[in-house]
Amino acid sequence: MKVLNLTEHAEVYTSNVYLVTGSRNAIEDVNTLIDVGQDPHVLARIGAASTGVGKKRIAQVILTHNHYDHTGMLPRIREEYRPVCYAFSTSLDGIDRQLYDGQHLKCGDRFFEVIHTPGHSTDSVCLYCADEQVLFSGDTPLRITSYDQGYADEFVQALARLANLSIRTVYPGHGDPHGGGTAIIRESLRVLAGTDPP
Repeated sequence: MKVLNLTEHAEVYTSNVYLVTGSRNAIEDVNTLIDVGQDPHVLARIGAASTGVGKKRIAQVILTHNHYDHTGMLPRIREEYRPVCYAFSTSLDGIDRQLYDGQHLKCGDRFFEVIHTPGHSTDSVCLYCADEQVLFSGDTPLRITSYDQGYADEFVQALARLANLSIRTVYPGHGDPHGGGTAIIRESLRVLAGTDPP
């Protein structure tokens, strides 16, 4: 699996846009965008990326949630590449298929599990690949430093699920990828339980 952040040097406010491809760009790999952001330059960067031959440059789009900074380029991406577009909420125009908790989707040459994490928004999801120990977290808050921030039980339960996974690398919706995912999440759960000082 290869991951390329298409908005790494963006000059406009946008989410990260990750292009996930297979390690060898094999014909059966599924070229995937995780979020589409709102930077028009992603179109040129997709065009310059190595995505293999004999298949769609972008076969599918998976949105981590429907906030504008993650979805703004969806109409142009759809027009240019005709991908299948997934989101947990179908309220956004251009969504072809609804995501559901526990679903597995192939991205590049690996399979990812969809984990519903309603905290940042009611439709937030994370994508987890057990083989690579990778989590695409969108805007789901993983590092929580105060137990009085008022997170709903449903989100805390989702965070507890994430804490039981082996997460080596986190690709967030904003900022740089980082390690220590499992340890960070477990520390956040201790904070939320009030077992650590605020």
